[in-house]
Amino acid sequence: MTKPASTEQLYDRHAGVWNRQEPVLLSDYTARPRVLERLGPVDGLTIWDLGCGEGFMGRQLLGHRPALVEGIDLSAAMVQAARDQAGDAAFERGGPLRYRVGDLAQAEQLPEGRCDLAIAVFLFNYLSLDATTAVLRNVHQRLNPGGRFLFTVPHPSLAFLCAQEPPFFFDPAGQTYLQATDQQFEGMIWRRDGASNPVRSVHKTLADYVAALHQAGWTLLPHVEELGVSEAHLALDPQFFGPLEGLPLHLLFELKR
Repeated sequence: MTKPASTEQLYDRHAGVWNRQEPVLLSDYTARPRVLERLGPVDGLTIWDLGCGEGFMGRQLLGHRPALVEGIDLSAAMVQAARDQAGDAAFERGGPLRYRVGDLAQAEQLPEGRCDLAIAVFLFNYLSLDATTAVLRNVHQRLNPGGRFLFTVPHPSLAFLCAQEPPFFFDPAGQTYLQATDQQFEGMIWRRDGASNPVRSVHKTLADYVAALHQAGWTLLPHVEELGVSEAHLALDPQFFGPLEGLPLHLLFELKR
């Protein structure tokens, strides 16, 4: 059996298909806009974008004038794409967007100092439960008082509810929901232009996430949303979004320090 590519290799190979300046990927409609809504005003804030990919979220925040958006990603190709697309907004050119390569499974590779706000849009589905807990703990310790941490993950039940077909799926490979913690599921997510991107999810149950939050020191009850296809999505493109109608696609957590 061929050994699966590492996450770093996966994204180095496919960095080009992630590049975009406007929404095109399924989750650009079903997840990221809700994160931006929950973030609200970010004027003058220092923000960590953990697992930043090619910088799409940071670029969406530019109009709200953050002091700094520091993005970190495992893939050197994705980080280079983020720098290239940042243009004049790049930190090196006097803008607020700064990017570097880092392995967030290694907690010491978080940014230095403290932040006002942290986001991790589909990061934890690439980390083990232990690594996820470590990142949660370190963000809790480094977040300024009153700060927030918002993160999204694929809905833990999606792989067991959704057919393995466009526009989004994970293959549980015969595993069961309750017994598959830390098992890696391969999947695909589609763009509205017909291209598809390989993705993966290191499975965690909802109870795993709740336990990780507790172990990491988050004591306030989180705000949690189950995200999926809306009526507006169906009206926009019924053929693309229709196969996922009524299914839970993502979870959004908002944590407060």
